[in-house]
Parts: sequence; structure tokens; C-alpha cells
Amino acid sequence: MHMTIARHAALWLVMAGMLSRSDASAQRIAKGPGIPGIVTGMAAPDIELPRLGGGVVKLSELRGHPVVITFWGTWCPPCRDEFPVLVAAHRKYRETGLEVVAVNQRDQELNTKDVQAFVAHYGVEFTVLLDARGRSRRGYRLTALPTTVFVDSAGVIRTFHGGPISARDLARGLATILPAVAGGAQSSAGP
Repeated sequence: MHMTIARHAALWLVMAGMLSRSDASAQRIAKGPGIPGIVTGMAAPDIELPRLGGGVVKLSELRGHPVVITFWGTWCPPCRDEFPVLVAAHRKYRETGLEVVAVNQRDQELNTKDVQAFVAHYGVEFTVLLDARGRSRRGYRLTALPTTVFVDSAGVIRTFHGGPISARDLARGLATILPAVAGGAQSSAGP
């Protein structure tokens, strides 16, 4: 128990140090040169987590659908900045079968009510999962939040983006998993 508290405190200290830097510096840290462990062309590691509001979702059960996975936390300013872009993209492309799965790092949150308030504030209609033990973070070897992973309908990672994602970057990622976007039918992920 004490080890968990110590690890949690250490994480908060690291994050506090990162957030005290300028926005440009924090974004540079978040983007980095790449994301160790996430490799384009590999099968997406499976995720099986409880859904906010009840039930369990398993990523492998979404095969047949293109999936955008975002790893995030309510305390993360870049995560807050990118959520409106993700919500708009989901609304625009859900009829094509697009699934958006937002994996909250619940082990880094004070309580689930903060997650519920965040989801309500941004009008999130896509799947929100709660990772209470950081398993997905370790499985994907995440080094920063937010991180967005684009998985095609066969369950293969086509691309990923470390750090806050803009509408333009999201559209580029969507083009790797959605034929309508790749074919030039759409030019941005916005409404």
C-alpha cells in the first residue's frame, strides 16, 4: 500500500515539474522523437477495461471497425485541449463505423467523479474506459499523455501521435484508417 502511495506521489511530482515549464517546452517533451513500444504495422495490444457507466470493453471485440484510441487524464491540459477535436471527429465519422475509445488513466485521477464531469463538460458520446491500474499505459509503453493511436479495422496500428493532436493531425491519422478520408473526400476532422 505504501509503495503505491509513493509511486503515485512521485508521478505527481514529475508531472508538476513538466507542467511548470512553458507550453512550448511541455509540448516538446510530450511529442518526443517517437513512442517506444508502439510500432506501425503491428497488431494493437488488446485492452480489456471497465467502461465509464458500466460494463467492460475489449479492444479486440471492435475488430471490423477503424478505431482511434486516445490515452488521457482530466488533469492533463493538452488532453483538455484535444477533446473537442476528438468529439467533432467522432460525430463526423461515426456513421462510417469509426469507434473512438478514450482510455482514462484512472490510477492518476483523484476520483471517478472528475472523469464523469470531464466527459459531461465536453459532450463525449464515444466509449470511455477506466484504467485503474495503468495496464494499458504499460501495454502500449506510453511515455506521455495524451497519446493517440490509429488502429485499422483488422486491428493493426497504422499510425500514432504523441502529445496534443490538432484537427489537421487527426485528419492525417484518420486517413490511414478511413477510406473516405484517405480518398480525399474529407479534408479535416472538424465539423
